[in-house]
Amino acid sequence: MDLATRVGLRLRELREARGLSLSALARRSKIGKGTLSELESGRRNPTLETLYALTTALGVPLSTALHDLAPPTEISGHAVDAVLIERFTAPAAVREIYRVRIRAGTTQESAAHTPGTTEHIIVLAGTARVGELSAPSLIGPGMHGSWAADVPHVYQAASGDVEALLVVNYAR
Repeated sequence: MDLATRVGLRLRELREARGLSLSALARRSKIGKGTLSELESGRRNPTLETLYALTTALGVPLSTALHDLAPPTEISGHAVDAVLIERFTAPAAVREIYRVRIRAGTTQESAAHTPGTTEHIIVLAGTARVGELSAPSLIGPGMHGSWAADVPHVYQAASGDVEALLVVNYAR
């Protein structure tokens, strides 16, 4: 079974477990009903931005749609490629660790995630402009940064590709 089919089945399971219709989830996520139907049936490849919109609307961490999909799954967006490396579930939070690449010359503005979500980055190579949309920070190799991710935030490669580790902490 390919990635699109596996993720589509997981999205349908999550939607149905919450008693939502396609129309209701489409409205909540601001993703077209036709797009959502194609995703759930495996006829369309999910982008990172689309998966974040859907999982946020479902009230679950992104990794809920990706974990247990072997081998580790790379999801790409307009500016960011991400591979889920690990997911930790604790009573107070779900923590996800991703290996990310921010492509040179691109910017991704991410919508707010669920309340209480924070993000932490360790830059391995390159220089990234990341953080809250209103006040991003410049983070270089070997440096780290943190920001509230329950508000709009940004990822941008200042010059050249950026390689980094991203930890997303979803409060429960």
